Amino acid sequence: MSSGYSSLEEDAEDFFFTARTSFFRRAPQGKPRAGQEDVEKEKETHNYLSKEEIKEKVHKYNLAVTDKLKMTLNANGIYTGFIQVQMELCRPAETSGKLAPSSNGCMNTLHISSTNTVGEVIEALLKKFLVTESPAKFALYKRCHREDQVYACKLSDREHPLYLRLVAGPRTDTLSFVLREHEIGEWEAFSLPELQNFLRILDKEEDEQLQSLRRRYAAYRHKLEEALSEKKKLE
Repeated sequence: MSSGYSSLEEDAEDFFFTARTSFFRRAPQGKPRAGQEDVEKEKETHNYLSKEEIKEKVHKYNLAVTDKLKMTLNANGIYTGFIQVQMELCRPAETSGKLAPSSNGCMNTLHISSTNTVGEVIEALLKKFLVTESPAKFALYKRCHREDQVYACKLSDREHPLYLRLVAGPRTDTLSFVLREHEIGEWEAFSLPELQNFLRILDKEEDEQLQSLRRRYAAYRHKLEEALSEKKKLE
């Protein structure tokens, strides 16, 4: 498995997921899908930190780094650092010139700014491997690990990968990034262990919803029984 290094810093102008956030397609930009899940996700995405919080987190991040890929905080509050992206393409991509060796399945290291978006990261990766296909055909996923379960979620073009990296810390076994084609279908984009984890998550959420529904109706029943009892006393 090969690795590469690229930088987006020169072009810069100056996190636990449930089945709900993992399963559904995100609506095209400008046409957000209605629902509380998307609202909560947007709040999480735009929950940026103050300069003091960023300074503290960058300091803690650098103390935890073991591969020398540290972050640098500038005076204006913008910080730069590194993310690693796994290339998981299901078919050879159309390229100009020669296809970079082992471009599929390799781990690529990007030096980016906190201002760089997911869309810019995708464009940089495609440029790195001389891919001529439209960036709209590709999507960047964040893969989160918790205990023995893996959660994958497609990122919107407006999100900032370095911010997610900073909040999660440097450990790639906690958070990692994957580039995939997203035109092949929502389910085909996931591995077998991920799909099995999704089923377990669905079962757990279904049970929680059923328990909540039972508690709600039990409370209604109790209130009705109290009302009937009071009514009988007055008769």
